[in-house]
Amino acid sequence: MARFVVSPHMRLHEWVAEEKGFFSEVGLDYAFREQLGSSDGSDHDLGDRIGAYQTFERGRTCDVSAACHWTVNAAAASGHGKLYAGCYSVSPCAVFVPADSAIERPEDLAGVPISVGYQSGSHYSTIQTLEEFLAPEDIRLSFADGLLFRRLELLVDGAVPAASLFSGPYYFAEQLGFRKIVDTSFMMASMITGDPDPGDVEKYFEALRRAQVEIDLRLELHRHHYRREFPERFHDAMDVRRFGPGERLVFEPYTEDIFERSRSWIAERGIFPDDGLGDASYRESIYAAA
Repeated sequence: MARFVVSPHMRLHEWVAEEKGFFSEVGLDYAFREQLGSSDGSDHDLGDRIGAYQTFERGRTCDVSAACHWTVNAAAASGHGKLYAGCYSVSPCAVFVPADSAIERPEDLAGVPISVGYQSGSHYSTIQTLEEFLAPEDIRLSFADGLLFRRLELLVDGAVPAASLFSGPYYFAEQLGFRKIVDTSFMMASMITGDPDPGDVEKYFEALRRAQVEIDLRLELHRHHYRREFPERFHDAMDVRRFGPGERLVFEPYTEDIFERSRSWIAERGIFPDDGLGDASYRESIYAAA
């Protein structure tokens, strides 16, 4: 049996579990693999209309990965892995604009291109939130600006009028004085790739559960890990003492009701082509340890 591959997912948990030795304590035989380089941010830029779903199509290189629950839902139902139903997480996210922008309210975003990741959490959550303020035809999303850190760079450089940011970049934008227009926090889920040993999967999540407790208890000891995935151009400006905990794991089940309601929401908005949501049932799509 191959060693279980652990990779950070733009959150603190894997870094904390590695630093505290939790993976070893639970008996996981693992390899720790960093996937996002931070030298110049080039690993963060996958191009136009390449988002979380497309990375599942291409195949991820670790045994458990994470993305917004809408994408994991669709990818699992399309046969690109299995949705882990034992827990989910919630990530802080918001639409930000420059401090000197004329945009002050969500209604002011009508017709304004908002940089989001294609078929990624920022895509769905921006629509979901702005539907309370704007007609669908007034919500304008830009998919040309790459994934999370690339959008941050473009916002900082003044190249885009608005961007959706989550986790570390969310806190950094706040630190730099960018204006938060509306909160778009969203649910995330985990995907099991390949055929890892079921015991290893449970050990992995037990280590993350322990990491969540450490983050809740002594966040100030762990915020330094945010630097590990940020482009180096931002390191000198970052004051991680001002950052929050980011994504929070919730050890409650991702139920069949959540699965079906989410699929209906996606289908109603035509985010995927007719056959893009996959046709596997909840039972066929979720990870079964047996």
